[in-house]
Amino acid sequence: MKWGLFGGTFDPVHLGHLRCAEEVLELFALDRVFFIPAHRQPLKTDREILPFHHRERMISLAIAGNPFFAVSDIEEKRGGESYSVATVKSFLKTAPAGTELYFIVGQDAFSEIPRWKEWEELIRLCNFTVMTRPGHARKTPQEIFPSPVASQFSYDGGADGFMGPAGRFIFFRSLTLLDISSTDIRNRVGAHQSIRYLVPDPVREYILGRSENGYFS
Repeated sequence: MKWGLFGGTFDPVHLGHLRCAEEVLELFALDRVFFIPAHRQPLKTDREILPFHHRERMISLAIAGNPFFAVSDIEEKRGGESYSVATVKSFLKTAPAGTELYFIVGQDAFSEIPRWKEWEELIRLCNFTVMTRPGHARKTPQEIFPSPVASQFSYDGGADGFMGPAGRFIFFRSLTLLDISSTDIRNRVGAHQSIRYLVPDPVREYILGRSENGYFS
C-alpha cells in the first residue's frame, strides 16, 4: 500500500488542493490520499482559523465521490499543536504492514522543514513529495538541510528523487498549481464577491449558507 498524507489548515479547501492531490496520486500510483486538517499549526499563529468541524466538513463535501480521497481527524483527536512527526507515527502504527507514506507539501513549507519538530526523524519515517511550480527554481536537500544531514542524501536518477540514509526519498514534482488561495477566498466572501469555480460547488454552498457579513462571521 502507498498512502499520501496531505496536511494543512484547509480554511477552506479549494480546487487547487484537490488538483494537486489528484496529480500526486497519479504520479506515484498511490492507493489513497488522506487530507489531514490541522488542529493548530505551530508555525501559523498569525490568525484564528475556522473551527475544525467546519473545515473537516468542507473537505468531506469536496472529496465526496472520489474513492481514492479520504479525510482524517487524527490531529483534532490528538489536540494541541499539530506536529507532522506525531501524525506520521500515528499513521504508521495503524496502516497495514509495509505501507509506504508520502508526505505531500509545498516548496515554501518544505524550505522551512529545519524549523519543524523532530524533523530529522520525520525524513527517516516517510517519503516527501514536494510540490513545485513550473518555471520556479527548487531548493534541493543540500540547500535546505544543515550540511551533516544534507550530506546523507544523494540523487537517484532512476527514481528522480533524493534518497536518504533510511531509504526514504524526497521527490520534487512540478504540478498544475492553480493560483488559488484560501486567504483570497475568505476575502472574497467578506467582500460579497463570487467564489464560484474556486471551490467545489458543495463547499461554496456550505460557506455561503453560513456567511452573512463575512467568512463564517
